[in-house]
Amino acid sequence: MQDFELWWLLVFPVFFGLGWFAARVDMRAVLGQAKAIPAAYFKTLLALVNNHSDRAVEALTEVVRHAPRDHELPLVLAQLHKKRGEHDLAIRLLTPILQQVDDLQPSQRDALRFELAQNFLRAGLVDRAEELLLHLTQGNHPSNRAHEARKLLLEIYQQERNWPLAIELARTLKSQDFSFQHELAQYHCELAQAALIKSDWSAARAHVADALAASRRSCRASLIAGDIERAEGQWEAAIARWQGIESQNPDYLSLVGERLMDAYEQQGKPQEGIALLTGYLRQYPQLELGDVLYPKIAALSGERAALSFLRETVHSQPSLTGLGKLIEAQIGGLDPEQRLDAEVARNLVQSHGKRLNVYRCKRCHFRAKIFFWHCPACGEWESFTPNRSEALAV
Repeated sequence: MQDFELWWLLVFPVFFGLGWFAARVDMRAVLGQAKAIPAAYFKTLLALVNNHSDRAVEALTEVVRHAPRDHELPLVLAQLHKKRGEHDLAIRLLTPILQQVDDLQPSQRDALRFELAQNFLRAGLVDRAEELLLHLTQGNHPSNRAHEARKLLLEIYQQERNWPLAIELARTLKSQDFSFQHELAQYHCELAQAALIKSDWSAARAHVADALAASRRSCRASLIAGDIERAEGQWEAAIARWQGIESQNPDYLSLVGERLMDAYEQQGKPQEGIALLTGYLRQYPQLELGDVLYPKIAALSGERAALSFLRETVHSQPSLTGLGKLIEAQIGGLDPEQRLDAEVARNLVQSHGKRLNVYRCKRCHFRAKIFFWHCPACGEWESFTPNRSEALAV
């Protein structure tokens, strides 16, 4: 036993020496590699860390110039150009690599194609972007790359308003993580709207049915369904369709308030229309139905009743727009001196309220005077608030 322990004592320094020698060799290799790295690499990293993309582009361009066989660096440089909005520079950098270099690995070629397609799309060269993306969705390409290509293709089809292809692609992209139900419903609604404009009632009804099959809560589909019934003179059916929006999302009732009132008037039942919309407004104070109701109440029940309604609305849901209308409604009963003061107050309130009273995208906060189903800024569907709000617009 003692001999065994003595033997270990003799061997231990040998192992220690070997470990020290290996560490020295590794350190020399690391130092050698560090010396071989161009200084521009470190300039690029430092510039990126300090958020100086212009310096990073200059430094990385120098690296690319000295390493023409490195195909990863042009990709990084192209991504920097894209981030800065310099899509033409990214295109000029990547195009010759794809055309001339034969020793690219399939994964490298796919990455370059996808990056080039993104720059083509941002530069407005949609056809060339589509060609590259279609190539990535066909053949033997990694599933994640093909998936990303399809998502970008879907963006292109939306821009081109090619709804049949968008529907086909969205169905392909459907997964447990993302159902595309709102998008599919909106694509069918776009087709239904186009058919309605052409007075093709049967096609419009079919697309509405497809939209509701994709999403039972599609308020736009119910709105268009009511428009189809109205176009055919079926007022009761139109009212039923529009009223169905309450069970889907009551916020969207503002978009059919005028339609509902008109339908009741066409049937000679304006009081029923006023009662319905007034009930909605009391239950959902955020709805914008005052502009529809005030003149109708004034015409049927007189200015006093209309003023009482307006005052109740402003008290329950205060807003600069409502206050401006309330002041305007009472100006006629004032003496000349008071009227002058009231007009100044009304003009100030209405001017400020008009500037703030906008629709807003809940995703990117883009603001607009008109309502959009598809945000023109971020491309999100059903992201606009259906009721304008001064608080949201600040």
